[in-house]
Amino acid sequence: MTGIDIGSDAFDDHTFIARRHAYEAANVSPPLAWSGVPDDAAELVLLCEDPDAPSGTFVHWIVVGIDPHSGGVGAGQSPPQGTALVNGYGQRGWGGPHPPPGDDAHHYVFRLYALAEPCVLPDAPRAEQVHEAVDRARIADGTLVGLYRR
Repeated sequence: MTGIDIGSDAFDDHTFIARRHAYEAANVSPPLAWSGVPDDAAELVLLCEDPDAPSGTFVHWIVVGIDPHSGGVGAGQSPPQGTALVNGYGQRGWGGPHPPPGDDAHHYVFRLYALAEPCVLPDAPRAEQVHEAVDRARIADGTLVGLYRR
């Protein structure tokens, strides 16, 4: 399986995400750029999850149907042609980091999947449901990890 390069101008892999992207601040989604998407990809799926959440993995952003030729998304925008599903806050689109005060830094894992066929998910999927759905059609993926603590 090939790898997708995914990065952000707002933070480097395994470094801290700026407060403006956090839920309690401006709650602006970070800009993302990607390359290395296979030519035969039917769509991209973007998932941002916090595996360190006290109640289990928390979904911060899930977008399906992203144009595989798009190359990225600007800050505060939705990925091209993508459909944002309901996140763990019960809202559509980006819901920024909001770990419990005093916790060690949480890991916010941005995963971009290239799929051979469209992905079918419920409107408010759990992280496990996303993983199961993309595993069936995944032809490439990439990961970027940001950190945040309050």
